[in-house]
Amino acid sequence: MTGKAVAAVLTLLLISALGTKGKALPRSAIELRCQCVGTHSKFIHPKFIQNVNLIPSGPHCENVEVIATLTDGREVCLEPTAPWVKLIIKAILDK
Repeated sequence: MTGKAVAAVLTLLLISALGTKGKALPRSAIELRCQCVGTHSKFIHPKFIQNVNLIPSGPHCENVEVIATLTDGREVCLEPTAPWVKLIIKAILDK
């Protein structure tokens, strides 16, 4: 191809890319793998936990995942078999 032909093809690709409208998929639709690589089992005082997300096992991951959002914004994967984590999960499910 000549330089002009390459430029024309690139221009057409750029124009076609600008004309397409993409929609962002929710994170769960993209993530088809476990979100927790490792887990934290040491006690974290509940006053430092802002939110807890319980993700059941499924086709994306064979493990039950417990992800805590701390008051400072960090996300920590908790060990679901730790006794204190079981108490938190039970308290959430009882509400």
